[in-house]
Amino acid sequence: MRAVLYPGAVSCRGSIGLLLLRVVMGAAFMFHGWPKIQNPLHWMETRGGSEVPPALQAAAAIAEFGGGAALILGLLTLLAALGIACTMATALGMVHLRMGHAFVATAPGQPSYELAAVYLAAAILFLLQGPGKLSLDAFLFGRACGGAKGNTIVAGEEARSI
Repeated sequence: MRAVLYPGAVSCRGSIGLLLLRVVMGAAFMFHGWPKIQNPLHWMETRGGSEVPPALQAAAAIAEFGGGAALILGLLTLLAALGIACTMATALGMVHLRMGHAFVATAPGQPSYELAAVYLAAAILFLLQGPGKLSLDAFLFGRACGGAKGNTIVAGEEARSI
């Protein structure tokens, strides 16, 4: 079960990059999810109506706001990444591709699906790689950088045991 919750194959140096990505992406999703979590069962109605059932609207709101918070902390990262990946795949399929949006906007203010695609790719990265060693998942389920379980420190380009 521990290997499922924390794959743990990344170095301490690589964990710094994963931490930065988790914090930036997590903050963005918390900002995107905040208005949705205020009205989780009907947030799509404020945007012109929707055929999406209220329970799925709530799941998307929780995936964005709660998943963003979980990414920042690196807690239950795989579950958060799964929710975000599902939400982004749905946004791509139900909105961007259906409406014929370009991958990259051709003019300022035009719709595009590049950001949803980047978020989907980053969520898949977290699903495959995990949160890195600078996370609560690593502290609770694996080996953290410099933690009692890991007994490692960062020295130069390599992590070495102490």
